[in-house]
Amino acid sequence: MAINLQKGQKIDLTKTNPGLTKVIVGLGWDTNKYDGGKDFDLDASAFCLNAAGKASSENDFIFYNNPQNASGSVVHTGDNRTGEGEGDDEQLKVNLDSVPAEVEKISFCITIDDAVNRGQNFGQVSNAFVRVVAEDSGEELIRYDLGEDFSVETAIVVGELYRNNGEWKFAAIGSGYQDGLAGLVRDFGLDA
Repeated sequence: MAINLQKGQKIDLTKTNPGLTKVIVGLGWDTNKYDGGKDFDLDASAFCLNAAGKASSENDFIFYNNPQNASGSVVHTGDNRTGEGEGDDEQLKVNLDSVPAEVEKISFCITIDDAVNRGQNFGQVSNAFVRVVAEDSGEELIRYDLGEDFSVETAIVVGELYRNNGEWKFAAIGSGYQDGLAGLVRDFGLDA
């Protein structure tokens, strides 16, 4: 049974699941009814970060247009442009054993495509979540439901996988950005 986390909580992943090497990080959301008349396209992404919390290159930003990092250890499985359906809207697969040694953490984010021009923000999004699933068994190990704490934000860092004493842990972050993807990219050391 999955462990449900609250914002700010951290949990062991590999220590409590010996032999776990491949995980799927699933992100999901629903959009509230609104009369903006424009499509609502949310995107999942990941940033592979060094000890300073920065991406070493653009290859460390994984999303639908750059579906894997250089080592192939983090792979985006595809863009869901509508968010329709149940379960995960987008997924990233992580091979924990293959993540390069210089990567200390992997931040998972959700952004709203073209949010400013479309007048959209996370106040119009509900039921957002991130979950970590063991790829081999399909068992959901960790789940973090973000709640309805966002209003004007257009990007959210939802959670992070990070190394600690040779093990992988997961942290529920839930940190919003008003300046969308550009803010994330800048904070993670890349050119916006």
